[in-house]
Amino acid sequence: MSFLRRRSAATPAGPDFDVLAMDPGDWPGVLGAGLLPAEDGTCQGVILRYDLFGGRGPAMVIGNLPPGSPAREVEADDIPFEVTQLLQALEMDDASVDAVTVTGTEDVPVMHDDNLLIVRRVTCSEDRVSCVQFDRSDGVLVTIASWDRPITDDLYRLLKPLPAELFRR
Repeated sequence: MSFLRRRSAATPAGPDFDVLAMDPGDWPGVLGAGLLPAEDGTCQGVILRYDLFGGRGPAMVIGNLPPGSPAREVEADDIPFEVTQLLQALEMDDASVDAVTVTGTEDVPVMHDDNLLIVRRVTCSEDRVSCVQFDRSDGVLVTIASWDRPITDDLYRLLKPLPAELFRR
């Protein structure tokens, strides 16, 4: 996908984990998916980009990063990988993206199906970005970043586990 920076690693066959995301049938727009490759060809994450119809640009990025994924490794004030991908998809220049930092976090309980999630709301210096993160029971970190729209409890109700086979070649 053009919104992911290319690496020289082999293209992974697909993830070995289910991907928690909004079902493509529930999204009234265009959906793109990208796999993050490791040097050995394994999948280090799945990034989904939800664009609005009519060429109005990206609205949301959802990432699923397994334990050990280098994309999970960010410094304390650095923005999550998915926020960087969202800002780059919005065609912000590198200097503008680099200027965005995390200004705070807050843990909030949220119900998903019949499970209680502890969601980390990430506040960014770019106030048009909304970002949340939570860990799944299998250790996969899910990050949702949206542009100019708050992330509400309604979104969590739309999240479904998509089988790994959907992302395999």
